[in-house]
Amino acid sequence: MSTLGEALATARRAKGWSQNDLASAAGVTQEAVSRYEGERRVPQPEVLSRLAEALDVTPAFLQSVNKVRGAWAIDAHLRRRATAQARVWKMWEARLNMLRNHARYLYEEIDVHTEQVVPTFDPVFTEPEDAARMTRMQWRMPVGPVRSLIGWLESAGCLVVEQDFGTGRVDGLSQWVDAHPVLLINASAPTDRKRLTIAHELGHLVLHTQDVNDNVEKEANRFASEFLMPADVIRPQLRTLTLGRLLDLKRIWGVSMQALIERAYHLKVLTPERRTALYKQLSKRTWRKQEPGSEDIAPELPRLGHEIGNALMQRGLTADEIATFTGFSRPLAENPFIPPSRHLRRV
Repeated sequence: MSTLGEALATARRAKGWSQNDLASAAGVTQEAVSRYEGERRVPQPEVLSRLAEALDVTPAFLQSVNKVRGAWAIDAHLRRRATAQARVWKMWEARLNMLRNHARYLYEEIDVHTEQVVPTFDPVFTEPEDAARMTRMQWRMPVGPVRSLIGWLESAGCLVVEQDFGTGRVDGLSQWVDAHPVLLINASAPTDRKRLTIAHELGHLVLHTQDVNDNVEKEANRFASEFLMPADVIRPQLRTLTLGRLLDLKRIWGVSMQALIERAYHLKVLTPERRTALYKQLSKRTWRKQEPGSEDIAPELPRLGHEIGNALMQRGLTADEIATFTGFSRPLAENPFIPPSRHLRRV
């Protein structure tokens, strides 16, 4: 069962704070914070208000743990590099959990109706490629390259939020909020990498709603490759690859040159020797670190959160009221449900 202590610890970690940091900001001792988080003491209402204010949330939001079905903080599906520091990705995992709970807090008050739903499949019985094909079929997507990937996810009720992670070693995270999925994506990534991350996280949402296994990352990668680059369509285009051809295909399909090389290799239209040769050519031009052509891909921009906020404003709510409505203490930039023009900036 979720507890107030769990909520406090998650909110603190999401800010990258130690218990000492929270204690200093809220005017209490570190020992008191430790007792609150460990459920050895319940903060008095006045103290809870100071803790909530320091954490930029409302006391009611922290106390909503009593109404949560399931856990307040859960492990996230996470796309990161092996060298990512645990401290960093744990902080972003906590931020995803905060986003999940802010969204849940809002969804308890309003209904969000969407054209589609994110389907789910059991990977024991459904191959990732088949799941990708069936997802595209259910969404009635056109054959070929995926345009406006975030738009397709949002049409299925998926809340996508971009934030600058301050590192290139963590790409994105995802989880479900009851019937609504949430993605947190690194805004600093180039569009081609961002699109692959979004498709990868969609693979997790589709395939890994319950049981997880040691192959979840590979399964999500297989889903993303088929979803963005359907084998039946792209296979003929991957024959006789050159760097120039890869750059042209990158602009068409909206994925990196390296993703195209891997797709060709796994579809067995590229030999291991030719794959190695292409990577050497990329390295010689320093393109393995920063490829050309990314700026030619249409940017992926989330809209659903702001559209919900605009709809609430049209009903007469102010930015401050929407902040409270979503569990924030004020209209901060971290709130995806408030249009950017209404955000307050930290001082």
